[in-house]
Amino acid sequence: MTSHKTAQTMKPATAAKKLGVYLQATPAEFQEGAVSRTELNALQTDPPAWLVELRRTGPHPRPVVAAKLGVSIAGLARGGVTEPLTTEQIDALKDEMPEWLQKERATQAEVRKESARIKERNAERAARSGDQQ
Repeated sequence: MTSHKTAQTMKPATAAKKLGVYLQATPAEFQEGAVSRTELNALQTDPPAWLVELRRTGPHPRPVVAAKLGVSIAGLARGGVTEPLTTEQIDALKDEMPEWLQKERATQAEVRKESARIKERNAERAARSGDQQ
């Protein structure tokens, strides 16, 4: 008895997340069907025009908006940003630089600095324990 490998598929929402795009902005045929690993790889390596345009202009999902603004997803929520934003809207926010955005960027910078400090401390501890053995 031989086993046939079936193509591994994912829901459109999962594929959109992996592609970094907002699902509701994708074409209907993308939203309606399952996406195979092969199709996902093809979209990543040779994106069609709609995907290139969507990545360039948006609307973008929250993780992408947060990254483009240099804040956390929670920081977006604290700032009242709950909807997907276009690149134009993100640029306008950067130009405007409201108080909440300045505060959240500072918070994110502190978090990154603390993470780097902990990583360095752990590396030093690992090196010391390696020397003692």
